[in-house]
Amino acid sequence: MSESRSRELLERLIAFNTVSRESNLALIEFIRDYLAGLGVVSELLFNAEKTKANLYATIGPTDRGGIALSGHTDVVPVDGQAWTVDPFKLSERDGRLYGRGTADMKGYLACVLAAVPRLLARPLRLPVHLAFSYDEEVGCLGVRSLLEALERRAHQPIACIIGEPTEMRPVLGHKGKLAMRCCVQGAACHSAYAPQGVNAIEYAARLIGRLGQIGAELARPALHDPRFDPPYSTVQTGVIGGGRALNIVPAECQFDFEVRALPDFDAQQVAEQLQDYATTELLPQMQEVQADTRISFEPLSAYPGLATEPHSFAAELIALLSGSREFGTVAFGTEGGLFAQAGIPTVVCGPGSMEQGHKPDEFVSLAQLRECDALLERLADWLQQAG
Repeated sequence: MSESRSRELLERLIAFNTVSRESNLALIEFIRDYLAGLGVVSELLFNAEKTKANLYATIGPTDRGGIALSGHTDVVPVDGQAWTVDPFKLSERDGRLYGRGTADMKGYLACVLAAVPRLLARPLRLPVHLAFSYDEEVGCLGVRSLLEALERRAHQPIACIIGEPTEMRPVLGHKGKLAMRCCVQGAACHSAYAPQGVNAIEYAARLIGRLGQIGAELARPALHDPRFDPPYSTVQTGVIGGGRALNIVPAECQFDFEVRALPDFDAQQVAEQLQDYATTELLPQMQEVQADTRISFEPLSAYPGLATEPHSFAAELIALLSGSREFGTVAFGTEGGLFAQAGIPTVVCGPGSMEQGHKPDEFVSLAQLRECDALLERLADWLQQAG
């Protein structure tokens, strides 16, 4: 019964195009109305434009903290991907359910919503909190206002389970991320007189080369953490643009770079090293030729890593619910670091695999949904006996 209900709800959720550039309000309103039909009141926390919202709801007693079940409602785009099925219409084949967001991570949301009637039927001694966010895929943006609201409340969740796709394996850690844009403003001139100009592309290339050196330093074996793959913090440049014509010394160049940082490493150190190199070595050379040249840095997004202790309450709880103490880490980021930073111990465990996430013909298996339904049933048992 629970599997069919989870599947039915997943079909409804997939039909909402919640690519991050679009509004998620239609989906949020569907969830709000679904919960209201079961007697559960939801709180919506909107963005400044009122085009997107987080949803927060509590099932069970409201005078104490409980377990948060958290997930994001946005999905990545399908543009340019070779889908063989309609990405916003659930398709089933060979025990797999296809559609954008089936794995990342509407499959988990569907299982959580399907569990609500069963949770309501129990005399829970600790509550369940549903925490559904927006704009996770573009820098874990939406959940921040939700966490700020929770910090002002008398009773915060005592633990959080984020249902990102881990094939239902308990995960205690992931890397953090810092994404930045560097803009180099040089000075244009005819390429026949190149020394009279300041070539922005060439100076950007030197900055990128410096990033490569920093990345090589971070990859030293002494800095490895074997729990992660790769076992060190990484640096990479992903986007670059500049120049107008081959016979013009380029006046502008910009590039975007990111740091994927081990939980105990402050990614801001990379940005500071690069800024110091720009200020002390490159900028004086540029301004010797043209005084109004400059190098600027702009943060794009950032979120902290997650490193939950293996003997913490949150870890013991997910071990009990999943039936496994083989705790792992994942290479991708989640909102977990932000929950932990807000004082809410967090673990990651959900249906599906990120091997299918973000790809054409994304899918989650029915078997994985069954496992998630069973885990939530065990959570209901625990909440009924806790305290």
